[in-house]
Amino acid sequence: AIDITKNITPASGYSTLRIQPTNEQAAGSDVGAFRIQCTVSHMNNDDPMVFPNQQNATHHHTYYGNTSVNFRSNLNALSSTGNSTCHGGIMNRSAYWHPTMIDIRTNAPVLPNGNTAMFYYKTGYGGVAPRFIQPPPKGLRILTGNPRATSSSEAQNIRYVCINPVVGHSEGRPRQSSIPNCSVGHDMLLEISFPQCWDGKNLDSPNHKDHMANPTGGTVNGCPATHPVPIPHITLNMNFRVTSANQATNWRLSSDNYAFNRSNAGYSGHADWVNGWDETAFVNIVRNCLNPSRDGKAHLLCDGRMFY
Repeated sequence: AIDITKNITPASGYSTLRIQPTNEQAAGSDVGAFRIQCTVSHMNNDDPMVFPNQQNATHHHTYYGNTSVNFRSNLNALSSTGNSTCHGGIMNRSAYWHPTMIDIRTNAPVLPNGNTAMFYYKTGYGGVAPRFIQPPPKGLRILTGNPRATSSSEAQNIRYVCINPVVGHSEGRPRQSSIPNCSVGHDMLLEISFPQCWDGKNLDSPNHKDHMANPTGGTVNGCPATHPVPIPHITLNMNFRVTSANQATNWRLSSDNYAFNRSNAGYSGHADWVNGWDETAFVNIVRNCLNPSRDGKAHLLCDGRMFY
């Protein structure tokens, strides 16, 4: 359970397009890459993808991006609805949400550093050549991870690792499917990965997964014949700062519906994404950053403009 009186105050977000010219050029890369930073927008117990029109029907969620998302949301209209907490403003009205991290000592939400997450859009490493990446359709929605997982073998598309923020890489321990007990002053990184191959027909499916698949290689564009359209590989990255000894042993996810022994939290990690990008902006990002394998970092549109 989470103490909802400790929810963050909903963010107002940006109501304008935040783009300007720049002389900075995007460098070449081994893969096409684009990143966008978004702050937490709001929290609730809704899930408009899995439980549409049902208020408080599920575990607690933390949202980023589109400020208007709740149980009543029309997910086909996000690109023209609400403000955005992402850099670039209403360039990206997509909605991103995941089960809230909770401190079991206080039942309060644990927020990522700076209340901010980084969302990666890359060509990926699964055998999809950059030139084949296509922009996803407006309103496409994807659920990744296994919210019912109760063990490492059941966890899907999530990785946790301890990061030393001074040097910017891990403490040397391997990535794992449960929350590690990171050292004081280090970050606990949660990485959630979305499938990259779309069936080319459906914006959703009954289980919110079957219209998407992972690359398989062995085909011209790297995607299976059943899901022939490669879109950017989306990854959600959140860093949680550890400020006291054994702090992370008191963290679990709101979806962790199983016996908790302080070393097995986080198996149920998952996330939802609904495409609310401005279509012209996203087409340009794919054509100018991803297809030619350029690195837009977290502020370049790869076309002589930047966002902020």
